[in-house]
Amino acid sequence: MTILAGQTGQAAGDEPLIRLTDLTRAYVMGGVSHTVLAGVNLDIAAGEFAAIMGPSGSGKSTLLHILGLLDRPTSGSYRLGGRETGTLGDDALSGLRNQAIGFVFQSFYLIPYASALDNVLLPGLYSSTPRSALTRRAMELLDKVGLTAQAQHKPSQLSGGQQQRVALARSLINDPDLILADEPTGQLDSATSAEIMELLAVINREAGKTVIVVTHDVATAGYARRQILVHDGRVAQD
Repeated sequence: MTILAGQTGQAAGDEPLIRLTDLTRAYVMGGVSHTVLAGVNLDIAAGEFAAIMGPSGSGKSTLLHILGLLDRPTSGSYRLGGRETGTLGDDALSGLRNQAIGFVFQSFYLIPYASALDNVLLPGLYSSTPRSALTRRAMELLDKVGLTAQAQHKPSQLSGGQQQRVALARSLINDPDLILADEPTGQLDSATSAEIMELLAVINREAGKTVIVVTHDVATAGYARRQILVHDGRVAQD
């Protein structure tokens, strides 16, 4: 799916794919308000490969959840592909999230009783694409991540690296503009981590997807062409 209104790499009026303006997020716990994001201003263009880094508690995961439309900011603006997300209702947000964003998580979140193929298919089942076309695309994606022979394997029959490859294929099933990866190498050894990051680099370079990785690992962040440091709820370095 392409949500951009203009040419590839541009939104309406040359607006970046992601634009955050004075974004804040606060939570109330025990009657006390705790500010996690304290006025984030950030633009990310279509086709970028960016890493968001920061110490524990810096706000990087909260920022990723807002970018993924899994959480709403307390104040400020989040425009995705030129579209203001703050005015969207829950159903519209869910539809936009499913079609425009692919997710890769540290814990894989694969359905244990489903095959690799069925796990890749899952996000596509909420679209209007015929099942036969989805299955062909899912098999093509499994082939791209080197798992054609494991298409009918359950997650328990796959290594950690193979499970993350399935998750990568799943993130692409709806042809989203944006891939968000939350500590994608956190449960993998260094060699497998390098393989997963190389795949993300290929997805960015050859498929033109915007990739944003949240990580605490310097080696993982090194695959991105842009490193964004978050500290105390603000962008401290870009």
